[in-house]
Amino acid sequence: MDSRIPYDDYPVVFLPAYENPPAWIPPHERVYHPDYNNELTQFLPRIITLKKPPGAQVSLWNSCLLFQLGFNIRGGKASQLGIFISKVIPDSDAHRAGLQEGDQVLAVNDVDFQDIEHSKAVEILKTAREISMRVRFFPYNYHRQKERTVH
Repeated sequence: MDSRIPYDDYPVVFLPAYENPPAWIPPHERVYHPDYNNELTQFLPRIITLKKPPGAQVSLWNSCLLFQLGFNIRGGKASQLGIFISKVIPDSDAHRAGLQEGDQVLAVNDVDFQDIEHSKAVEILKTAREISMRVRFFPYNYHRQKERTVH
């Protein structure tokens, strides 16, 4: 008795189009080549310190906060991905301090931001005169966050 499954009963699987590998680069040139950048320190957590100028105002802009310090946030507990910096205004205090789009806010003034409601994060940022933020550049989750469009 033949126990093989008939060929027509196998599931059809579509594979992605073949992608050619990148061109070979000699090892001595890889150190300076962008395709071989192994510099991972950009993803380590860092501290950003900002001070609000006297009389600083907070206004709503595209459902995110735009601070006079120069950044917007998005996300929160509902997205399950955290709070992210979604915009940094050029030449703002935030820009000069090193904040960048795609930074995940891990904590503000020792308050954990990894599982916080958006409204609570906004309140903390609105009321603090001095802001000490622990952030990390995390573009992968930031792009997932943008795809979900949850604020």
